[in-house]
Amino acid sequence: MLDFFTIFSKGGLVLWCFQGVRGPAATAPVNALIRSVLLQERGGNNSFTHEALTLKYKLDNQFELVFVVGFQKILTLTYVDKLIDDVHKEFRDKYRNEFQQKGALGLLNGTFDFKDDFMRLLRDAEESSKVRAPTVMKTFEQSLKSQKTVKCMIETRGEKPKEKVKNKKNKGSKKDGTEAVAVPSKASAGDKQLSAAGDKEELTKDEILQKNREEFFRRHMKAGEKSRSPKPDAQKEKGKKPRVWDLGNSNAKVLDYSNSATNGSAEACPVEEFDPDMALGDKNREPGRLYDLEYESDDEAEEEKVVQNPSKPSVKKGGLGGMFGMLKGLVGSKSLTRDDMDPVLEKMKDHLIAKNVAAEIAVQLCESVAKKLEGKVMGTFTTVTSTVKQALQEALVQILQPQRRVDVLRDVMDAQRHRRPYVVTFCGVNGVGKSTNLAKISFWLIENGFSVLIAACDTFRAGAVEQLRTHTRRLNALHPPESHGGRTMVQLYEKGYGKDAAGIAMEAISYARNQGFDVVLVDTAGRMQDNAPLMTALAKLIAVNAPDLVLFVGEALVGNEAVDQLVKFNKALADHSMAQTPRLIDGIVLTKFDTIDDKVGAAISMTYITSKPIVFVGTGQTYCDLRSLNAKAVVAALMKA
Repeated sequence: MLDFFTIFSKGGLVLWCFQGVRGPAATAPVNALIRSVLLQERGGNNSFTHEALTLKYKLDNQFELVFVVGFQKILTLTYVDKLIDDVHKEFRDKYRNEFQQKGALGLLNGTFDFKDDFMRLLRDAEESSKVRAPTVMKTFEQSLKSQKTVKCMIETRGEKPKEKVKNKKNKGSKKDGTEAVAVPSKASAGDKQLSAAGDKEELTKDEILQKNREEFFRRHMKAGEKSRSPKPDAQKEKGKKPRVWDLGNSNAKVLDYSNSATNGSAEACPVEEFDPDMALGDKNREPGRLYDLEYESDDEAEEEKVVQNPSKPSVKKGGLGGMFGMLKGLVGSKSLTRDDMDPVLEKMKDHLIAKNVAAEIAVQLCESVAKKLEGKVMGTFTTVTSTVKQALQEALVQILQPQRRVDVLRDVMDAQRHRRPYVVTFCGVNGVGKSTNLAKISFWLIENGFSVLIAACDTFRAGAVEQLRTHTRRLNALHPPESHGGRTMVQLYEKGYGKDAAGIAMEAISYARNQGFDVVLVDTAGRMQDNAPLMTALAKLIAVNAPDLVLFVGEALVGNEAVDQLVKFNKALADHSMAQTPRLIDGIVLTKFDTIDDKVGAAISMTYITSKPIVFVGTGQTYCDLRSLNAKAVVAALMKA
């Protein structure tokens, strides 16, 4: 049984609505469909789930209409697809003239009496799903047994089945073949020996046999002597010798840092000398500003080339052929069909996959574009390729623009007003750059005047605490307390290795609240998305400490793996959380963006699968190599040929 069926325009005007059950109106689920699917260009799948309802929809791009049906998701209604197609066709045909003649005024002033037609179509759809041909058993004439004769089914004693006889014949033929091959070879060897003896005297069979034996033994004795390798005079020394580099140090004591500092005491560590310009990178930057990603496209250069050569003669194919060749592929005042778009969409899909977009996401994107354009009337002298490309660009920009913008600085100031620290937790798989980008974000926060406490909750990886301690020393050297009124801007909170990460994070947050730190950045151990015990520990850390922001750190080098990582991280956080509404990933930090050139597809895959924004982008090794996402720049790089 249907909960509701509604027809509305893409401008938001409801034309007709059917309410199947008493209860709340269809406003909330339809609004959720509009926000999460239609506005976000996620129309690859025509089904959407909202709480206990399943919504199916169909777009009419010619008249800008949307048809939506809703029913309980526990029900399996097989007639829904047929019903929505029939209603779409009937409604279009009934009110086609009104839409074409009056346009938008027809929608505003028109009255759409569609209840009787809808009830008739609903009854027909329900009846068609019930009427099914009963399964009929095969008759004897239709079976394979009826095709066999009585004679072939009679078996006499001592006679084997035909198949076995055939197999035996085949095996015998193989043996005969091998024997047939062997006999000529022996005969050929005998012929050679006979020719070597000469034609002067004929040898008897015994003499030929004796000669063959002697030849056989002589040949094998020679082969045995060749196979014996002479023993080496001096054996090579076993084991590898250590390589001594020209610019290296052969003294191992110089490289031993094991006793230089005890775990947890930053005072005992030696102060490193380093070049601040090397750590900061760009000298002309504005302190505290988070710059957008930049991408230089080749379109302007191509346009300049075209402008510089306007007088270049065009190649004529003779007669009217040039004119028809120029107009080939143009769509003039014609509705786009799926057959028109399929070749272009196939090329677009391959292009997206080559740009590192996950294959599944590329298929869904092209399907969404096809549904958006199918039936749409194109203007004169507009090619299908340019139309599809433009629609795909708009869809990609819409996907990269987040539903909810994460403004970290505003949220930190709001937490300051409530006199509590703003807590950010970093999670992700191994080796994606969590600690490095945590240090970059720390530097950005310090330059904006906020004090930072780094919680070393990676108690598993060797050297994780020492890495954060080094970053803390460098950040304090770049922003010493003297420059901030004697206030230490960054500090490390660590308890060593092998401890409970959730407990360390809780103690760090309590310490930050007591000491007046503005931000707590929680570094966690890298873990694979399939490791259940480690994912349970991460879910516990997030559930116990309730951070303000959970950031997933992923690298821009991955393709299909990005989808798997994010889906399983979110699923693990939901499954292992004890809360009724589990805390999931809030945003993404995309790292190693400087290593991929124009293969930026991972950004599309991550935002499409989670609907979460990319908050930070790591673009290098210095503390200043942190950017905010520029959707248009990413799409320009993605669409570059």
